[in-house]
Amino acid sequence: MKILIIDDDELIRERVIEILTSCSHPEDIFQAASGVSHGIECIATFQPDLVFLDIEMQDGTGFDLLKQLNEYDFQPVFITAHNKYALDAFRFSAIDYVQKPFDPEDLITALARAKESIRSRDITRQLDVLKNAIADLKSVDQKIVLRDNKSLYFIKVNDIFHCEAQGSYTTFFLLDGSKIVVSKPIKEYEHLLEPYGFIRTHHSHIVNTRRIVRLDKSDGGLIILENGHEVPISQRKWDHILELLAVKFG
Repeated sequence: MKILIIDDDELIRERVIEILTSCSHPEDIFQAASGVSHGIECIATFQPDLVFLDIEMQDGTGFDLLKQLNEYDFQPVFITAHNKYALDAFRFSAIDYVQKPFDPEDLITALARAKESIRSRDITRQLDVLKNAIADLKSVDQKIVLRDNKSLYFIKVNDIFHCEAQGSYTTFFLLDGSKIVVSKPIKEYEHLLEPYGFIRTHHSHIVNTRRIVRLDKSDGGLIILENGHEVPISQRKWDHILELLAVKFG
């Protein structure tokens, strides 16, 4: 595999190569570039399979680099010092990233994940989701990329009725009646979906408040959704949820 590191900090380039070399396959080949212009040249000549790409560089951004390419056939992993708001955008797109200052284990994990999804035919669509999320993370038309063990799914956030925890997995129940099971715990999505009106009603459930039909006090407290699903409300959350819905719906 050919691996290119594009970062305008020489020490970071050297450190990334040092870490990845220690855990990579003997046949892996590394090259480094010092910025957007140099990176474009290296991509043309080196033709990498995987690119670790800094977002903020002196001569532009990682997005500027991608815009200048007519096409590309490599898997990007972004290197970023962005704040938590921007990191949520990466989580929405399911594009991998490592955050500065990075832990060596983060790089090693990112390399392993990238090798699993190398040459993904959906990377262009994922980048579109990422750019839209960075531009306006709270848009009602925002999409989220969900990944199961076979496929990537590009889902409008408002098409999610609710999420249910099943151990370390989360099941998404969708507008068309389908379900998607992802191998991440529900806690990963609680904060991510909160700006869109999702609330945690129970340790195992997150609900889209736009899809609520009514609240039922029977059986300890239930939320009834448009699709007929009944979602439990934990007793300790009942008053808090009533307050949240009162503010939302007046």
